[in-house]
Amino acid sequence: MGGQEDFRGVPSCHSTRQLHLCDPAKQFFNCPKCHRRHLPLPPSFEILTSSMPFCVLEISFNLLSSLKSSLWWQAERLVHRHISSPPPLDSQFTMSRKVVRTSKFRHVFGQAAKADQCYDDIRISQMTWDSNFCSVNPKFVAMIVDASGGGAFMVLPLNKTGRIDMSYPTVCGHTAPVLDIEFCPHNDNIIASSSEDCSVMIWEIPDGGLTTSLTEPVVKLEGHSKRVGILSWHPTAHNVLMSAGCDNVLILWNVARGEAMVRMDTLHTDLIYSACWNRDGSRILTSCKDKTLRVLDPRKGTVIYEKEKPHEGSRPVRAVFVSDGKILSTGFSRMSERQVALWDPKNFGEPLNLQELDTSSGVLLPFFDPDTGIVYLCGKGDSSIRYFEVTDEAPYVHYLSMYSSKESQKGMGYMPKRGLEVNKCEIARFYKLHERKCEPIVMTVPRKSDLFQEDLYPDTIGPEPSVEADEWFEGKEAKPILISLKDGFVATTKAKEFKVHKSLLKTTTASAGSQQDNTGEVQSLRKEVKDLKAALEELTKRVSELESKN
Repeated sequence: MGGQEDFRGVPSCHSTRQLHLCDPAKQFFNCPKCHRRHLPLPPSFEILTSSMPFCVLEISFNLLSSLKSSLWWQAERLVHRHISSPPPLDSQFTMSRKVVRTSKFRHVFGQAAKADQCYDDIRISQMTWDSNFCSVNPKFVAMIVDASGGGAFMVLPLNKTGRIDMSYPTVCGHTAPVLDIEFCPHNDNIIASSSEDCSVMIWEIPDGGLTTSLTEPVVKLEGHSKRVGILSWHPTAHNVLMSAGCDNVLILWNVARGEAMVRMDTLHTDLIYSACWNRDGSRILTSCKDKTLRVLDPRKGTVIYEKEKPHEGSRPVRAVFVSDGKILSTGFSRMSERQVALWDPKNFGEPLNLQELDTSSGVLLPFFDPDTGIVYLCGKGDSSIRYFEVTDEAPYVHYLSMYSSKESQKGMGYMPKRGLEVNKCEIARFYKLHERKCEPIVMTVPRKSDLFQEDLYPDTIGPEPSVEADEWFEGKEAKPILISLKDGFVATTKAKEFKVHKSLLKTTTASAGSQQDNTGEVQSLRKEVKDLKAALEELTKRVSELESKN
């Protein structure tokens, strides 16, 4: 084609405007006139009427003038449109509010502890069960570990950091791998464990940690016919424990009596993925393999609300109660994308919020902090922790940030609020399990002041129970007893003593009966040791008196 023809045709040289068109299949092109490689300009000028990229070698003064006048005309038209019909003020305000949302947790950041503050050389369990594998309180950190010929977990005082010796004592009373562990919220020395051997055991850890391996539990609870993978203590009632097994049965135990008080064996038609209490323990929330969320009345054993297919995918769903009775669930879409959703159980039709996160395959473990309204999502096999703020304003679930590291996590422990360092503005602390170590991760709100931040630390749940087990099973409700963290948590009263009513302890197995006898033998031995110590002190005193006379 000739040089005087329109430049929208095949690549050629326009003699008047001196334009060189480039090959659309190449990012760069060789100019046939100057033999140099050129980048195409973005196709935003009005001079272009085709999508073919081009570069400018020499542009005449007339072309520059036409471009300038065209751009000025467009700018004037936009200004005139804005002046003649400006957007309403309320929409401007809404738009600006959405762009920058006011929150004191916008700048929360996570930081891993230094190497000397980690727990090293610990053989974390290789089981593929989707539980936390770790439980923490202000005294101890417990981790499920590998064990030959049975199941075991390790309990370490928080200050015992560094390398842990291979011969360190463990809790090894189960005859099959341990699947879940959880400390009692009302006594930091009591921990429950569940196992593939279909049993639940209650253990008492002495102050200062174990000196010898622990093989005999305080109480052994037997009522499941298949492995038990979920444990959860009641938040306000003393000695009430919930367990869920692969037999699709959920049991509420009075631990002091060793008795199953409520047994729900017909509500779930398939494997129970998760089970948790609400803040005052008046409701239970479960997620099941039959793709249904259920809100249960714990004492009646009935379903109050249920939601089918909260997530379309077939992989496991987790759910927790959040503020104002709402429910936050994590699951997978039909395309195996991980999702997080917020639900109102009184209107289970549509989610209040549904967000797709990524395409990883790990199950997201949610941890909700009712004091700050922040939910932390920790994926098994991930190397990150996402955290969101749950509010009363749409869209209800607001993404804050993400903590990332290089190593993937095999499990995660979550410290209760009373175990945090308030003088450092620490709002959460996780204990991340690697293959061979446990690493604390601290979530902090950056503040310049060293004073107590009342807006970050409202009164939180303390260790004192609100009601006893027998009263709760009879129908008594009680709100959690709150404590202030202004001066740091200090135990003003002695920890609630764990008592087993031997005369009321109901067991159906010989092992449970022998356990009761063993407990009596231990107490008698302790009495004998005490008497021997008193006799030895008396003899020492008499010897010293005789030596002084001589």
